Parts: sequence; C-alpha cells; structure tokens
Amino acid sequence: MKKSRKRLGDLLVDTGLITSDQLSDALKHKTDKQKLGDSLLQQGYITEQQLIEVLEFQLGIPHVSLYRYPIDPKVTSMIAKEVAIRNFVMPLKREGDKLYIAMADPMDYFTIDDIRLSSGFQVEVAIATKDDIVRTIHKYYDLDESLEEMIDEEEFQSNSTEINVASEEESPMVKLVNQLLLRAVQERASDIHIDPQENKVIIRYRIDGVLRPERSLPKHMQNMLIARVKIMANLDITEARVPQDGRIKVNVDFHPVDLRISTLPTVYGEKVVMRILDLGNSLNDMEKLGFSNQHLEKFKSLLAKPNGIILITGPTGSGKSSTLYAGLNRLNSERVNIITVEDPVEYQLEGINQIQVNNKVGMSFANGLRAILRQDPDVIMVGEIRDSETAEIAVRASLTGHLVLSTIHTNDAISTINRLMDMKIEPFLLASSLSGIVSQRLVRRICRDCKTSRDVSIREDRIFSRRGLNVSEVHYGEGCPTCNMTGYRGRLAIHEMLVMDDEIKSMIMNEKSSQDIRDYVLENGMTFLVDDGLQKVIDGWTTTEEVLRVATEK
Repeated sequence: MKKSRKRLGDLLVDTGLITSDQLSDALKHKTDKQKLGDSLLQQGYITEQQLIEVLEFQLGIPHVSLYRYPIDPKVTSMIAKEVAIRNFVMPLKREGDKLYIAMADPMDYFTIDDIRLSSGFQVEVAIATKDDIVRTIHKYYDLDESLEEMIDEEEFQSNSTEINVASEEESPMVKLVNQLLLRAVQERASDIHIDPQENKVIIRYRIDGVLRPERSLPKHMQNMLIARVKIMANLDITEARVPQDGRIKVNVDFHPVDLRISTLPTVYGEKVVMRILDLGNSLNDMEKLGFSNQHLEKFKSLLAKPNGIILITGPTGSGKSSTLYAGLNRLNSERVNIITVEDPVEYQLEGINQIQVNNKVGMSFANGLRAILRQDPDVIMVGEIRDSETAEIAVRASLTGHLVLSTIHTNDAISTINRLMDMKIEPFLLASSLSGIVSQRLVRRICRDCKTSRDVSIREDRIFSRRGLNVSEVHYGEGCPTCNMTGYRGRLAIHEMLVMDDEIKSMIMNEKSSQDIRDYVLENGMTFLVDDGLQKVIDGWTTTEEVLRVATEK
C-alpha cells in the first residue's frame, strides 16, 4: 500500500490524462488550501470521473456510484452532517465492526482516522464524485423534514403567523428556502422559478439554459414561501399588486452567492424568479469562453485598439456579460482607468470603477455615461445600449479617443448595424466609431463522463453537406449520474464576429442593405453562428440539436 501512495499529479501524468505542462499550470493556479485534484478540475484538464478511475486503478480502492446505491439511513447518525459536508464523506452501510464510507478524496487519511476514532469502527473506503456525495448527503440527512412539518401545519394561515414563520430563523419555511437555494447551487442552476398555479406551487430550476421541474408544494405554503423570499431581499411583503426587484447576498455551502429577485403579480399570486450569480465562479478567462482560435485572435485585436466601439449581441441569457467581463479583465491594469455603468452590477471586479444604474434618482445609462466622460476614462463599459440617447453618447465617446464596450439586443452581428441606424445614429458616425460586433449564443456541452459517438443521421448529413462539410460521425451523451441522465453538463458559447474593414465602412456610409453586407462578408470567409456551432459539433463539444436550437441556417 505504501508503494501506491504516489503523488496524484504523477499518477495522472503516468496514465496520460494530463501533460507535465498542464500539471505545472494547475499547481501554479492552485490556492494554498486547494487540493491539486480540485485545481485540475477547475482548469478543465480532467473530469471527476477520470480522476476517480485513476485513483481506483492505482490505489486499488473501489469506485461507487451513489445515484441508486441502497444506503442504510441508520448509519447517517455515525457521522455528523457538518463533518460529512466539510470532508465530502458519505456513510454507506455497517457490516460487523466495519463502517463503509464513500469519499471524494480517499487519500485524506486525517479524516479517515477521525471517523475511525469517533465511531469506534474500522473504516472501509470507496471513491465517489463530490457532486454525487453532496447530493446524497442532502437527500439522506435532510429528508425534507422541514417540508413535512410545513404540510402538517395548516394553522399557519393568518398573515401575522405567515410573517413569523417566514422570518424566524429556526422555522420550517426558512429551512425550506435554504434547502431550495442549496440544491440550486449544487445543481449549477442559473435561475429558480417559483410558479403559483391554481392548486399548487411549482418550483423549477433553469440548468444549462433549460427549465426543469424540481418539486411541487401545496397551495397553502405559497404566501409563506414568497414572504420569506421578500424578507431576505428587503422587499415590501404587504405589496402584492405591483412587480418588485431586490437583491440577496448569501453564503451557500461556504460559497458567496448573489441572488437577483424579481416578483410579478399573476392571476394565481406572485411569481418569483431568483437569478443566481455564483460569485465564486465568475468566469474572467477569455480562453475558457468557447472562442475558436480564429475568433479569439480577432477579439483580442479588437480589445487592443485604443478607441472605437465593441458590441456584444444576443438574447437575454446568452452569456454577453461573461464575455464583457472577460474582456475588461484582460484590459484591467493599474495604467488604465476603466469605468462601467451597469444595470445591475453583476460581478464586482477589483481595480474597476463600477456604477449602478438607478432610474429612481435619475441615474440612467445616458446620465451615467455623461458623468463618466468627465472622469478621464480610458475604457468605458456600458451595460446595455437601450435607447438613442445612450447610443449617441457611446458613439461620441468612442470618437473622442475612448474604447467603449457594450451589449445590444439583436439576432445577429449584421442586423446590429440596422438597429443602430434605427436609433438615429448617422451612418458616417457609425462607420467611424464601430470597431467590431460579436454575436453569441450558449449551447449545452456534452457530458465528458458519458460521451460516446454515433453515425450522422440523414438530416444531419444534409445540414453538414449544405455547409460544405463531410462528417461521418458525431458525439452525444448517453446520460449518467454526473449529468442527471441528460447527456449534457455545462455550457459553452458559439460566436460570429463582424470586424469592420474599409469596404464595410463604405457600405454603411452608403446605406447598403444587410443582404449586401452579408454577401460581402460571406465571400470573405466570415464564420456565422451556425458554422461555428457545427464546427464545435465536429470537435465533439456539443450536438447538432443544441446548435439548431439557438442558431438558424442562413
């Protein structure tokens, strides 16, 4: 056994899962308290499943999937919930004087010794993924006791009692809301929807861009549930007739999480949507946004320009903010004065001056932008160009030597030019100020743990042929516990990028149609959204269905 206690990095390099360079990079990015395995997972060099398979083979410790494992509920009393969560340990069963446990890190000998001393049993270890362990801990330790209590407590019907139930820290409703938040963060949900129906309340999570029902609650719990969320967000719990917006900052599993709350009156009561911004996972590395090498170089060259406007376009939830923040992060240095005006400020970046739009006191995008121009900025980021006034000031700011980054809602890069002209921007100003337009969408990424290949279908063959591609097989996810049997885990962006050259500027000044510009860029080899998506299908990152869900063939 002592012989097999080889360092994890060496094990992974020996098996060919990572290179020595990747190991060095992971060690460089690793924080003091972080384990090497976590750093490698964070950098995306390996999956948890691959890590487990190496440890299973090298250490001779079995791997267990907890998805359908028949766990004995009685053994949960042998390890405290706090110990289980902190050390990623799940007790499985007891046989004679042996306690069988699942661990994410089977080489954590201190934790194994602690459990042996506190329980008095010999400890037998199996390996499981962190997600699997955390999901199982909350399933068996919580057992939704708070929900059962609430269903039995019909007496909580008067308003005064509802407010007490929603605000007392030990009340079942507080526990229930905390459970919903914890589960959403574990599942990597981007939004929680509380949907009131006629006879029940449905809770849904948006995971990887797709809504998924989580649970159904009795109708009598609706007012208490919404009151609790409103109390947390400092909203008016007595007002249910008008929409309200708020914000909550909480720590979930020692993780800082920012929640944006929106309430909306409907015929069956108030609908609540909570947007989850995981502050521990803000993506500021341009290399990890899904840019192809060609698009990454173009985007870097746009950011290197001293002035001009760079626009990022796409619908709500297409990852525009992540791309903007990654661009700002690249530009951020002590020698550059970067000021942003946003609604809302999603991620706080060190070294950047961020302004929150507040229309109640007259701090609009346009007014904020005017004030920024008197602050000697080098780079300006406008959260969104919504009206003619903001667009005009942004254009004039770029013409006076500033680099301006912003977002705008249009379907593709080329139609953005028409949208800006509709906002009464003169063609000669637009041609002089616009540097480039990035259009993007998010597609679900195939789960790396259950990824497999198949022959292309007749429909897919037709789609690839129309784009001049000859493909014989594509990849998909079969479904496994890691991805909740969906076949997808995580998302990546697909892009199209319109970089202004003299010919396009001339066409804008002469007010040529979108079709004329499209024909010109097509001749010059521009990669459209669907082309970038299909290339990612060929590379094994996503599926044809995902690409066609968000992009149309042109």
